[in-house]
This record gives sequence, structure tokens and C-alpha cells, in this order.
Amino acid sequence: MTDENELETTETPVQAEITSVQEDEALAQDAPEQTQIQDAPEQTPVQAESDQNYHTLKVNSLYKMFGRKKVVQGVDFKMHTGEVLGLLGPNGAGKTTTFYMIVGFYKPTAGEIFLDDQRITGLPMFKRARLGISYLPQEPSVFRKLTVEENIWSILETRVDLTHEQKKQRLEELIEEFSIGRIRKQQAFTLSGGERRRTEIARSLAIEPKFLLLDEPFAGIDPIAVADIKAMIKLLAKRGIGILITDHNVRDTLEITDRAIIISTGQILVQGGKEDIIASPEAREIYLGENFHM
Repeated sequence: MTDENELETTETPVQAEITSVQEDEALAQDAPEQTQIQDAPEQTPVQAESDQNYHTLKVNSLYKMFGRKKVVQGVDFKMHTGEVLGLLGPNGAGKTTTFYMIVGFYKPTAGEIFLDDQRITGLPMFKRARLGISYLPQEPSVFRKLTVEENIWSILETRVDLTHEQKKQRLEELIEEFSIGRIRKQQAFTLSGGERRRTEIARSLAIEPKFLLLDEPFAGIDPIAVADIKAMIKLLAKRGIGILITDHNVRDTLEITDRAIIISTGQILVQGGKEDIIASPEAREIYLGENFHM
């Protein structure tokens, strides 16, 4: 995900295991007082099969500065498993930096991130993955010369909690679930954009995550593939996985989110359900545009 306003900085972000990202968002001015149409609504949790499968991801007063530039200023929100949450905003607003602090690319200047009651603020990406936070980058992350099934197997092999037979069974389940059986023997560089996305999502689920963080999931794929990905996201949420999405495709994102957060000048401008966001004068003025409709 690339924003138009970039910031020169000597800070080196935490490196991803599969892809590296170099992106900073900058603010040229101090942020105004935060305006909200309402407090973050208390959602009725989508209950999983048991309380053991219900988890929360909490962002607590996150701040980020690059030099003297204030990029993120006091962002707070909480989401739960089974929920789809959209993190949106104009270019240079701070949403990308906020998202990357949750992913583990950037360390906050201040504030905390919690998975349930466990503080994960300083953990690298691979440790967050072990705890159940999976990340799907915007850039292609498949191993190009491996086949589809080899890509998924490469992650399953890291599962020390499964026997070899259980790994094989999980591989077949993922291939069937994402309808990629006919391309399982194809090398990844031969896949279409939609097929690649299916493979990437299937692979990200190999660790059986509690939360899936999606960076521009609708970028670079055709409308049919977008519809397929949206259907998959809804299905994953129904199965109890929490989905955090940041994407420039506002309509497609709002169509599948339970809630959305609009960030502007490093702070939460408005948050709520789709209807709340669309009806917000602030959201229309700063981000959506006066003629926006669903």
C-alpha cells in the first residue's frame, strides 16, 4: 500500500519474513481536535464455538513520530474474532503507519498493542504469527518457483503442533476450501491475480490465525476476483477469524465490514457502521466526497 506523502527517515522498520516494506506517512501539521460521530460502538461479539475461541485485538493510544513529524496521535480501538474491521483514510493520514504498527513493521513511539491480555507491542512479526496474527501484504508474497501446494506446505511444515499426517490433512482441507485443486501443481508465477490471492489467503490460514490483517486485498485483481475475495472474507469471519482490512477501494471495503474507522491527520476522525460512515459530514468532506453513495 503506497501513499502519496512519504517521509524521509533513518528509522529501519521491522522486516517481514516474506516481504519487506518501506513506507512512511507524514503529517505537515499538528492534528486538530478529534471529531467523532459517536464512540466506538460496543459490538455484540460473534460468539465462536466456545469462549476459548473468542479473542480480542486492542490498540491502546498509539503514537508515532518520525523525527519531529507527528504521524499517528492517540489512535484507540478494539476488535474481536469474527468481526471485519476496515481501517480507512486519505493518503498521508496515518492509516498505513497505524496498520504497520499492528503488523509489527514499526514500533510505536508510545502506546500499546494487546492480543487478549498479552502485550505484543514489541514483538517481531514471526512471534505475532505464532500467537495467531497472520498478515497478507499487498505485494505478491507467494514463492514464485514453488507450486501452489508447495507454497501452502512451506508454512504447514513450521507447525510443530501437528503430525506429518495432520499437516497433509490440513493441506487438503485448505486446497478444497479455496477451490485451488485444479492449480495445485502450477508454479506460482503462472497464476492470475485472483488465483494468487486465493493461494496467499490459504497459506496465511495454515497457521490457523485468530486475526488476519489484509493490506490492499482488492488491489491488482479483476472484478470477478474481487467478488470472490469478498465472499472468502465473509466466510472466514463467520468461522470466527477477525479480519482487519486497509484498502483504497472504499466501496468494496465498506460492503463487507462490520465497522470502519476513518483516520485523518493521525487521529480517528469518525468510526462506526457503514451507514454511520456514509452519513458523516466529516467523512464526506475529508475522504469520501459529497457525492459518495453505495
